[in-house]
Amino acid sequence: MLFRYRLIRLAMNVVRLMILARIKVIGRENIPHEGPYIVVLNHTSVVDTPVLLLTFPVQKWRFFAVEKWRYHPVFGPIMSWLGAIYISRGEADRQSLREALTAIASGTVFGLAPEGTRSYSGQLMAAKDGAAFLASRANVPILPVGLVNGDRLFHNFKRLRPTTLEVRIGRPFTLPTDGERVRTKDLPVYTQLIMAQIAALLPPAYHGHYADSPALAALLAGQDPWPFCQQPAAGDQPTTTITK
Repeated sequence: MLFRYRLIRLAMNVVRLMILARIKVIGRENIPHEGPYIVVLNHTSVVDTPVLLLTFPVQKWRFFAVEKWRYHPVFGPIMSWLGAIYISRGEADRQSLREALTAIASGTVFGLAPEGTRSYSGQLMAAKDGAAFLASRANVPILPVGLVNGDRLFHNFKRLRPTTLEVRIGRPFTLPTDGERVRTKDLPVYTQLIMAQIAALLPPAYHGHYADSPALAALLAGQDPWPFCQQPAAGDQPTTTITK
């Protein structure tokens, strides 16, 4: 299985050079030595998953991918080969969530963007609750990652300008569940914590929906963000990724 990742990494590095991209990693020491853990990241470009695969050690991954990619003649087979779990845009049904939990329980690293879809502006959008659901059920560490300049990559390439893609890796954390099962209606509070951890890794111009988050302000001030997660970001509405 790991042969697949080595082969794909080689191909991705060739493509990276062709599109004039350089990868700068900050916080590589925060990557756990082994799984299981959940990687959460902001989603601004189609290159986000390849950048993760080039940045992290060669290891087995599973990740959510939008259903449309299943039928792409080139990327569909590659993504399936690498362990994609296909979902409808912005949603994960119970079957895909069960498959994800089974993969995590086996020791696999799982990656997902809590926003559920790509942000074309580069700014964080209101997140769904899928990451909080998986982390609360799997009881594994969460590794926040902030990706910078992915939204500029193809704009720069069209002008033959190089782009430095920054991968900012934060410290792993766990949800403060106190050993109790998290109820679905409480998931948005945990989503606030997850998104604050991602936002804290990003420049202010990327904060978007979470720019006024009290939890983010607490993190940036060196305080515990959890007590502030009960205070939603401006315009927040409870969301869920669990469908029948």
